[in-house]
Amino acid sequence: MEAKKKCITFIVNPISGTRSKEGLGKAIEKAINPEQFEWNMVKTERAGHAKEIAQRCAQEGIDICVAVGGDGTVNEVASGLIHTQTALGIIPMGSGNGLARHLCLPMSVKGALGIINEGQTALFDYGLINNRPFFCTCGMGFDAHVSLKFAQSGHRGLATYAKMVLKEGMSYQPDTYTITVEDHQGELLKYEAFLIACANAAQYGNNTYIAPEASMQDGLLDVIIIEPFHGIGGPKVLMELFTKTIHSNRHVRHFQAKSLHISRPSEGAVHFDGDPTTMGTDIDVSICPRGLKAVVNSRSIEDKAKPSRLVSRLVHPLKSV
Repeated sequence: MEAKKKCITFIVNPISGTRSKEGLGKAIEKAINPEQFEWNMVKTERAGHAKEIAQRCAQEGIDICVAVGGDGTVNEVASGLIHTQTALGIIPMGSGNGLARHLCLPMSVKGALGIINEGQTALFDYGLINNRPFFCTCGMGFDAHVSLKFAQSGHRGLATYAKMVLKEGMSYQPDTYTITVEDHQGELLKYEAFLIACANAAQYGNNTYIAPEASMQDGLLDVIIIEPFHGIGGPKVLMELFTKTIHSNRHVRHFQAKSLHISRPSEGAVHFDGDPTTMGTDIDVSICPRGLKAVVNSRSIEDKAKPSRLVSRLVHPLKSV
């Protein structure tokens, strides 16, 4: 009896990312094994459409939904697949490609399709910030502020983002945050911070590692707090993000938690997987263990259950202000 073929739906955001998607259909036809898979391609038409398509695919029992686009498209598709049997696949076409990089997926279309064709999957954690799913990082402070400004500028690309960082860095004023680590005896920590990042994965994207030791399979968030620093400290912080040495910086505090509550004086920008939005004064962040099924690179899986660091281990005691 002939084995039933698995089904793949490619969800393509035609306006996202930085690379042309022309010829994608021919590349898929060449790479995907027709004896094992049937496939189709659907283009998104509006914001939020990718999530709707992914949810419908999961309801219909599609085996793999592939996000074709940037980090925002990946977030939408993955959000539609959480707690289902449909696996997330990625053809990275954005400027950051944070989740694809963390999962050690090839950046080329041909390479990414080769991984999808193998069809190997694993379960991964995802996070929630005020009930909005994220898969790499979320946070507030300077990075969220710049992300919002960047989105409002209408321009794209790493060079534009770098200029925005330099411009906004000259005038940015840090906030004071009160953090309740709910699974650490409800400890209250009042802290002035340049930024607060809650990381499920190791990097923002573009190989900028805000949490180099983060694992998507340990059931914990890596919380990184960067203290305010003088302007001359900016280039050092930036270099350490690219060299995976940010934890060695004396302005950085790091701990792990399953959930935390953050209060701030006024509403403002936050980001989840690089997408900015505005939220109020109270922010809840938590981890959802093993809630996302995703296609993996069997030759280079992102983390073989890295040793978890207990939540009680505050690497540096957080200072009160």
